[in-house]
Amino acid sequence: MTFIVIDNCKDCRFTDCVAVCPVDCFHSDNDMLYIDPEECIDCGACVPECPVEAIYEESQVPEDKVEWIAINAEKAPKLPVINETGDPLPTAEERKTKLGF
Repeated sequence: MTFIVIDNCKDCRFTDCVAVCPVDCFHSDNDMLYIDPEECIDCGACVPECPVEAIYEESQVPEDKVEWIAINAEKAPKLPVINETGDPLPTAEERKTKLGF
């Protein structure tokens, strides 16, 4: 199994998860992060680091978010690897509050 980033990450793009990832499985676009299922080693180190609970083990993805499994698999390999922490998006704190975190 792999880990999946869901849309809680959208408009946040916190990179705390990237700092603990032992492989280069995270990829980024202008809105959020994605995990490449071919690179993820299923360690789960990233899950507790996400301040908006945007990362799930594939079999634990909420029913209304399962489309994100395919989205991660499709998008991640086409996007640049992100393996260093960076600033969250300017909308991150507002989005975090809106999500209830």
